[in-house]
Amino acid sequence: MDYRYLGNSGLKVSEITYGNWLTHGSQVENDVATQCVRAALDAGITTFDTADAYANGAAEKVLGDALKNERRESLEIFTKVYWPVGPKGVNDVGLSRKHIMEGIDNSLSRLQMDYVDLYQAHRYDHETPLEETIQAFADVVRSGKALYIGVSEWDADQLRRGQELARQAGFSIVSNQPQYSALWRVIEEKVVPTSRELGISQIVWSPMAQGVLSGKYEPGKDAPAGSRATDSKGGQDTISRFMNEQTLTAVQKLRPIADGAGLKMSQLAVAWVLQNDNVAAALVGASRPEQVAENVAAAGVKLDADAMKAIDDALAGVIESDASKTVSPEKRPA
Repeated sequence: MDYRYLGNSGLKVSEITYGNWLTHGSQVENDVATQCVRAALDAGITTFDTADAYANGAAEKVLGDALKNERRESLEIFTKVYWPVGPKGVNDVGLSRKHIMEGIDNSLSRLQMDYVDLYQAHRYDHETPLEETIQAFADVVRSGKALYIGVSEWDADQLRRGQELARQAGFSIVSNQPQYSALWRVIEEKVVPTSRELGISQIVWSPMAQGVLSGKYEPGKDAPAGSRATDSKGGQDTISRFMNEQTLTAVQKLRPIADGAGLKMSQLAVAWVLQNDNVAAALVGASRPEQVAENVAAAGVKLDADAMKAIDDALAGVIESDASKTVSPEKRPA
Protein backbone atom coordinates (compact mmCIF):
# COMPACT_ATOMS: atom_id res chain seq x y z
CA MET A 1 0.00 0.00 0.00
CA ASP A 2 1.17 3.53 -0.78
CA TYR A 3 0.21 6.54 1.35
CA ARG A 4 -0.41 10.18 0.52
CA TYR A 5 -0.78 13.34 2.58
CA LEU A 6 -4.33 14.63 2.96
CA GLY A 7 -4.30 18.22 1.77
CA ASN A 8 -1.87 20.58 3.41
CA SER A 9 -1.79 18.50 6.59
CA GLY A 10 0.52 15.99 8.19
CA LEU A 11 -2.07 13.19 7.99
CA LYS A 12 -1.25 10.30 5.68
CA VAL A 13 -3.98 8.07 4.26
CA SER A 14 -3.87 4.87 2.26
CA GLU A 15 -4.26 5.84 -1.39
CA ILE A 16 -6.80 3.04 -1.72
CA THR A 17 -9.45 3.86 0.87
CA TYR A 18 -12.29 1.49 1.68
CA GLY A 19 -15.76 2.96 1.30
CA ASN A 20 -18.11 1.26 3.72
CA TRP A 21 -21.31 2.09 1.84
CA LEU A 22 -24.41 0.13 2.77
CA THR A 23 -27.67 0.58 0.91
CA HIS A 24 -30.31 -1.60 2.52
CA GLY A 25 -28.97 -2.37 5.99
CA SER A 26 -30.11 -5.99 5.78
CA GLN A 27 -28.41 -8.62 7.90
CA VAL A 28 -26.99 -10.41 4.85
CA GLU A 29 -25.56 -7.16 3.53
CA ASN A 30 -24.16 -6.29 6.95
CA ASP A 31 -22.38 -9.64 7.23
CA VAL A 32 -20.77 -9.26 3.80
CA ALA A 33 -19.75 -5.67 4.62
CA THR A 34 -18.00 -6.89 7.76
CA GLN A 35 -16.13 -9.53 5.75
CA CYS A 36 -15.07 -6.84 3.27
CA VAL A 37 -13.77 -4.58 6.06
CA ARG A 38 -11.68 -7.46 7.38
CA ALA A 39 -10.38 -8.14 3.86
CA ALA A 40 -9.43 -4.46 3.53
CA LEU A 41 -7.38 -4.65 6.72
CA ASP A 42 -5.69 -7.81 5.47
CA ALA A 43 -4.84 -6.03 2.20
CA GLY A 44 -3.11 -3.17 4.00
CA ILE A 45 -5.86 -0.54 3.86
CA THR A 46 -5.83 1.67 6.95
CA THR A 47 -8.31 4.34 5.84
CA PHE A 48 -12.07 3.78 5.98
CA ASP A 49 -14.82 6.12 4.79
CA THR A 50 -18.47 5.95 5.78
CA ALA A 51 -21.40 8.31 6.48
CA ASP A 52 -24.27 8.62 8.90
CA ALA A 53 -26.81 8.46 6.06
CA TYR A 54 -25.63 5.14 4.64
CA ALA A 55 -28.45 2.75 5.48
CA ASN A 56 -29.53 5.30 8.09
CA GLY A 57 -26.63 4.62 10.43
CA ALA A 58 -26.21 0.90 9.81
CA ALA A 59 -22.97 1.37 7.84
CA GLU A 60 -21.30 3.23 10.71
CA LYS A 61 -22.39 0.54 13.15
CA VAL A 62 -21.07 -2.27 10.92
CA LEU A 63 -17.74 -0.46 10.53
CA GLY A 64 -17.45 0.13 14.27
CA ASP A 65 -18.19 -3.50 15.05
CA ALA A 66 -15.67 -4.71 12.48
CA LEU A 67 -12.87 -2.48 13.80
CA LYS A 68 -13.50 -2.54 17.55
CA ASN A 69 -10.57 -4.85 18.29
CA GLU A 70 -8.10 -2.96 16.08
CA ARG A 71 -5.55 -0.44 17.38
CA ARG A 72 -7.40 2.86 16.91
CA GLU A 73 -4.21 4.89 16.35
CA SER A 74 -3.34 2.73 13.33
CA LEU A 75 -6.55 3.63 11.49
CA GLU A 76 -7.91 6.71 9.72
CA ILE A 77 -11.70 6.85 10.04
CA PHE A 78 -13.83 9.24 7.98
CA THR A 79 -17.53 9.93 8.26
CA LYS A 80 -19.96 12.60 7.03
CA VAL A 81 -22.98 14.71 7.91
CA TYR A 82 -25.70 16.39 5.81
CA TRP A 83 -28.26 13.93 4.39
CA PRO A 84 -31.41 13.06 6.39
CA VAL A 85 -30.91 10.53 9.19
CA GLY A 86 -32.78 8.95 12.07
CA PRO A 87 -36.52 9.66 11.99
CA LYS A 88 -35.71 12.38 9.41
CA GLY A 89 -37.30 15.26 11.26
CA VAL A 90 -36.91 18.87 10.17
CA ASN A 91 -33.55 19.26 11.94
CA ASP A 92 -32.21 15.78 11.14
CA VAL A 93 -30.64 17.11 7.92
CA GLY A 94 -28.29 19.81 6.67
CA LEU A 95 -25.31 21.61 8.16
CA SER A 96 -26.90 23.62 10.94
CA ARG A 97 -25.03 23.85 14.23
CA LYS A 98 -27.72 21.70 15.83
CA HIS A 99 -27.42 18.90 13.29
CA ILE A 100 -23.61 18.93 13.17
CA MET A 101 -23.19 18.82 16.96
CA GLU A 102 -25.78 16.08 17.35
CA GLY A 103 -24.53 14.30 14.24
CA ILE A 104 -20.95 13.88 15.42
CA ASP A 105 -22.09 12.45 18.76
CA ASN A 106 -24.44 9.99 17.09
CA SER A 107 -21.78 8.92 14.59
CA LEU A 108 -19.21 8.34 17.33
CA SER A 109 -21.73 6.27 19.29
CA ARG A 110 -22.41 4.02 16.29
CA LEU A 111 -18.71 3.76 15.44
CA GLN A 112 -17.85 3.03 19.12
CA MET A 113 -15.02 5.56 18.91
CA ASP A 114 -13.97 8.70 20.78
CA TYR A 115 -13.07 10.62 17.63
CA VAL A 116 -12.97 10.42 13.84
CA ASP A 117 -9.94 11.47 11.85
CA LEU A 118 -11.99 13.32 9.24
CA TYR A 119 -15.51 14.75 9.54
CA GLN A 120 -16.99 15.80 6.21
CA ALA A 121 -19.83 18.01 5.01
CA HIS A 122 -21.57 15.50 2.74
CA ARG A 123 -22.87 18.34 0.51
CA TYR A 124 -23.08 22.13 0.65
CA ASP A 125 -26.08 23.40 2.60
CA HIS A 126 -27.64 26.39 0.85
CA GLU A 127 -30.12 26.87 3.72
CA THR A 128 -27.58 27.37 6.51
CA PRO A 129 -25.24 30.38 6.72
CA LEU A 130 -21.75 29.12 5.89
CA GLU A 131 -20.42 30.99 8.94
CA GLU A 132 -22.64 28.87 11.18
CA THR A 133 -21.49 25.62 9.56
CA ILE A 134 -17.79 26.50 9.77
CA GLN A 135 -18.04 27.62 13.41
CA ALA A 136 -19.75 24.34 14.32
CA PHE A 137 -16.97 22.37 12.60
CA ALA A 138 -14.38 24.45 14.46
CA ASP A 139 -16.03 23.52 17.75
CA VAL A 140 -16.10 19.83 16.77
CA VAL A 141 -12.33 20.00 16.16
CA ARG A 142 -11.67 21.88 19.41
CA SER A 143 -13.69 19.29 21.31
CA GLY A 144 -11.39 16.55 19.97
CA LYS A 145 -14.28 14.68 18.34
CA ALA A 146 -12.76 15.15 14.87
CA LEU A 147 -9.13 15.80 14.00
CA TYR A 148 -9.67 17.24 10.53
CA ILE A 149 -12.54 18.66 8.47
CA GLY A 150 -13.42 17.92 4.85
CA VAL A 151 -16.29 18.46 2.46
CA SER A 152 -17.91 16.59 -0.42
CA GLU A 153 -18.99 17.81 -3.86
CA TRP A 154 -18.35 21.49 -3.10
CA ASP A 155 -17.66 23.64 -6.15
CA ALA A 156 -14.65 25.93 -6.49
CA ASP A 157 -16.36 29.06 -5.12
CA GLN A 158 -17.74 27.15 -2.12
CA LEU A 159 -14.30 25.71 -1.37
CA ARG A 160 -12.70 29.15 -1.54
CA ARG A 161 -15.20 30.80 0.79
CA GLY A 162 -15.26 27.82 3.14
CA GLN A 163 -11.49 27.75 3.45
CA GLU A 164 -11.35 31.48 4.12
CA LEU A 165 -13.82 31.15 6.99
CA ALA A 166 -12.17 27.98 8.29
CA ARG A 167 -8.80 29.67 8.58
CA GLN A 168 -10.42 32.59 10.41
CA ALA A 169 -11.91 30.02 12.80
CA GLY A 170 -8.53 28.39 13.44
CA PHE A 171 -8.56 25.28 11.26
CA SER A 172 -8.32 24.29 7.60
CA ILE A 173 -10.47 22.26 5.25
CA VAL A 174 -8.11 19.51 4.10
CA SER A 175 -10.22 17.50 1.65
CA ASN A 176 -13.06 17.41 -0.83
CA GLN A 177 -14.84 14.20 -1.82
CA PRO A 178 -16.13 14.42 -5.41
CA GLN A 179 -17.12 11.88 -8.00
CA TYR A 180 -14.17 11.43 -10.37
CA SER A 181 -13.29 8.87 -13.00
CA ALA A 182 -11.95 8.63 -16.54
CA LEU A 183 -15.57 9.12 -17.64
CA TRP A 184 -16.58 11.82 -15.13
CA ARG A 185 -14.00 14.63 -15.06
CA VAL A 186 -16.09 17.61 -13.99
CA ILE A 187 -13.65 18.62 -11.21
CA GLU A 188 -10.66 19.10 -13.50
CA GLU A 189 -11.41 22.59 -14.84
CA LYS A 190 -12.13 24.49 -11.61
CA VAL A 191 -12.23 22.34 -8.46
CA VAL A 192 -8.77 20.80 -8.81
CA PRO A 193 -6.86 24.04 -9.55
CA THR A 194 -8.66 25.83 -6.71
CA SER A 195 -8.00 22.93 -4.36
CA ARG A 196 -4.28 22.92 -5.18
CA GLU A 197 -4.15 26.63 -4.36
CA LEU A 198 -6.02 26.15 -1.07
CA GLY A 199 -4.17 23.05 0.17
CA ILE A 200 -7.13 20.71 -0.32
CA SER A 201 -6.88 17.12 -1.58
CA GLN A 202 -9.52 15.08 -3.40
CA ILE A 203 -10.80 11.81 -1.95
CA VAL A 204 -12.60 10.56 -5.02
CA TRP A 205 -15.66 8.32 -5.12
CA SER A 206 -16.79 6.10 -7.97
CA PRO A 207 -13.39 5.84 -9.72
CA MET A 208 -14.88 2.94 -11.70
CA ALA A 209 -17.93 5.00 -12.75
CA GLN A 210 -20.35 2.84 -10.75
CA GLY A 211 -18.61 -0.28 -12.10
CA VAL A 212 -18.94 0.61 -15.79
CA LEU A 213 -15.16 1.00 -16.19
CA SER A 214 -14.68 -2.57 -14.99
CA GLY A 215 -15.93 -3.63 -18.42
CA LYS A 216 -18.57 -5.97 -17.05
CA TYR A 217 -21.38 -4.11 -18.81
CA GLU A 218 -21.10 -4.92 -22.51
CA PRO A 219 -22.96 -3.11 -25.30
CA GLY A 220 -25.92 -5.01 -26.64
CA LYS A 221 -26.04 -7.41 -23.69
CA ASP A 222 -28.17 -7.55 -20.56
CA ALA A 223 -26.54 -6.37 -17.35
CA PRO A 224 -25.16 -9.24 -15.24
CA ALA A 225 -27.59 -10.58 -12.66
CA GLY A 226 -27.06 -9.02 -9.24
CA SER A 227 -25.10 -6.06 -10.61
CA ARG A 228 -25.76 -2.43 -9.71
CA ALA A 229 -27.51 -1.88 -13.02
CA THR A 230 -30.17 -4.42 -11.99
CA ASP A 231 -30.69 -3.00 -8.48
CA SER A 232 -34.14 -1.44 -8.43
CA LYS A 233 -33.56 -0.09 -4.89
CA GLY A 234 -31.21 2.66 -6.05
CA GLY A 235 -28.33 1.20 -8.01
CA GLN A 236 -30.05 1.59 -11.36
CA ASP A 237 -30.48 5.30 -10.77
CA THR A 238 -26.84 6.00 -9.92
CA ILE A 239 -25.43 4.11 -12.90
CA SER A 240 -27.99 5.13 -15.51
CA ARG A 241 -26.00 8.05 -16.95
CA PHE A 242 -23.31 5.62 -18.14
CA MET A 243 -25.56 2.82 -19.36
CA ASN A 244 -25.82 3.80 -23.01
CA GLU A 245 -24.49 2.08 -26.11
CA GLN A 246 -21.96 4.79 -26.98
CA THR A 247 -20.35 4.81 -23.54
CA LEU A 248 -20.30 1.03 -23.13
CA THR A 249 -18.74 0.61 -26.58
CA ALA A 250 -16.03 3.17 -25.78
CA VAL A 251 -15.24 1.50 -22.45
CA GLN A 252 -14.54 -1.81 -24.18
CA LYS A 253 -11.69 -0.07 -26.05
CA LEU A 254 -9.89 0.17 -22.72
CA ARG A 255 -9.47 -3.60 -22.50
CA PRO A 256 -6.26 -3.82 -24.61
CA ILE A 257 -4.82 -0.82 -22.74
CA ALA A 258 -5.37 -2.60 -19.42
CA ASP A 259 -3.90 -5.82 -20.85
CA GLY A 260 -0.82 -3.91 -22.01
CA ALA A 261 -0.32 -2.50 -18.52
CA GLY A 262 -0.79 -5.91 -16.92
CA LEU A 263 -3.97 -4.76 -15.17
CA LYS A 264 -7.61 -5.67 -15.02
CA MET A 265 -9.93 -2.97 -16.33
CA SER A 266 -11.10 -2.17 -12.80
CA GLN A 267 -7.50 -1.70 -11.68
CA LEU A 268 -6.78 0.53 -14.66
CA ALA A 269 -9.74 2.74 -13.68
CA VAL A 270 -8.52 3.14 -10.10
CA ALA A 271 -4.91 3.68 -11.20
CA TRP A 272 -6.08 6.37 -13.64
CA VAL A 273 -7.54 8.62 -10.91
CA LEU A 274 -4.42 8.16 -8.79
CA GLN A 275 -2.28 9.68 -11.56
CA ASN A 276 -3.78 13.05 -10.58
CA ASP A 277 -1.46 14.47 -7.91
CA ASN A 278 -4.35 16.34 -6.27
CA VAL A 279 -6.03 12.99 -5.50
CA ALA A 280 -5.05 11.71 -2.05
CA ALA A 281 -7.16 8.55 -2.21
CA ALA A 282 -9.51 6.58 -4.40
CA LEU A 283 -12.56 5.23 -2.59
CA VAL A 284 -13.34 1.64 -3.47
CA GLY A 285 -16.11 -0.58 -2.20
CA ALA A 286 -16.75 -4.26 -2.61
CA SER A 287 -19.69 -6.59 -2.71
CA ARG A 288 -17.41 -9.58 -2.08
CA PRO A 289 -14.25 -9.76 0.07
CA GLU A 290 -12.10 -11.04 -2.80
CA GLN A 291 -12.76 -7.81 -4.72
CA VAL A 292 -10.82 -5.84 -2.12
CA ALA A 293 -7.44 -7.42 -2.91
CA GLU A 294 -8.12 -6.90 -6.60
CA ASN A 295 -8.70 -3.18 -6.07
CA VAL A 296 -5.61 -2.79 -3.88
CA ALA A 297 -3.44 -3.97 -6.77
CA ALA A 298 -3.95 -0.52 -8.31
CA ALA A 299 -1.91 1.10 -5.52
CA GLY A 300 1.44 2.44 -6.67
CA VAL A 301 0.75 1.82 -10.37
CA LYS A 302 2.31 4.41 -12.71
CA LEU A 303 0.71 4.83 -16.12
CA ASP A 304 2.97 6.32 -18.76
CA ALA A 305 2.00 9.17 -21.08
CA ASP A 306 1.18 6.80 -23.93
CA ALA A 307 -1.27 4.85 -21.79
CA MET A 308 -2.92 8.03 -20.52
CA LYS A 309 -3.34 9.33 -24.07
CA ALA A 310 -4.71 5.98 -25.23
CA ILE A 311 -7.35 6.15 -22.48
CA ASP A 312 -8.32 9.66 -23.57
CA ASP A 313 -8.54 8.57 -27.21
CA ALA A 314 -10.64 5.50 -26.36
CA LEU A 315 -13.16 7.53 -24.36
CA ALA A 316 -13.28 10.56 -26.65
CA GLY A 317 -16.88 11.66 -27.09
CA VAL A 318 -18.21 10.12 -23.87
CA ILE A 319 -16.21 12.02 -21.23
CA GLU A 320 -18.22 14.45 -19.09
CA SER A 321 -16.16 17.55 -18.22
CA ASP A 322 -18.80 20.21 -17.55
CA ALA A 323 -17.73 22.00 -14.35
CA SER A 324 -21.31 23.12 -13.69
CA LYS A 325 -22.23 19.52 -12.84
CA THR A 326 -20.56 19.85 -9.43
CA VAL A 327 -23.72 20.71 -7.53
CA SER A 328 -25.43 20.32 -4.15
CA PRO A 329 -29.21 20.36 -3.65
CA GLU A 330 -30.68 23.87 -3.66
CA LYS A 331 -32.97 22.79 -0.83
CA ARG A 332 -32.31 20.33 1.96
CA PRO A 333 -33.70 16.91 1.03
CA ALA A 334 -36.61 15.71 3.13
